[in-house]
Amino acid sequence: MRSHDASCVINADPARIWAIITDGASYPDWDSGVMRIEGQIAPDGRIRVVSAASPKRAFPVRVTEFVPGERMTWSGGMPLGLFTGVRTFTLTPQGDATTRFAMREEYTGGFLPLIWRSMPDLGPSFRQFADGLKQRAEAGP
Repeated sequence: MRSHDASCVINADPARIWAIITDGASYPDWDSGVMRIEGQIAPDGRIRVVSAASPKRAFPVRVTEFVPGERMTWSGGMPLGLFTGVRTFTLTPQGDATTRFAMREEYTGGFLPLIWRSMPDLGPSFRQFADGLKQRAEAGP
């Protein structure tokens, strides 16, 4: 297994942050790493993410967990589990309108060693996502 992650403390309540991370149409407004998200971010939803790193390719994922205000998971990959990526977003209240946001993506599968060598380092884009989310949520409505 390999993974990437990022986290931060955001001066906003979980409901505010949840509204932002489930509004796929607005991602390009605050995350320069995402060009667009096609589809609805909803329970059992199927979405396609087009990233700035690979603008000619849409990454299909399924929303496999959706606990409003707490946790969401996107899963995608190759058939037969040859390569799988699972991204989890977690919101943990920290007190008065403060929330710890964490995002982690884990990669598994028989093709992982081959694919991992060709993948760019996603650490900076994960950090950019967390920072952009923090700025967006703290800016208010």
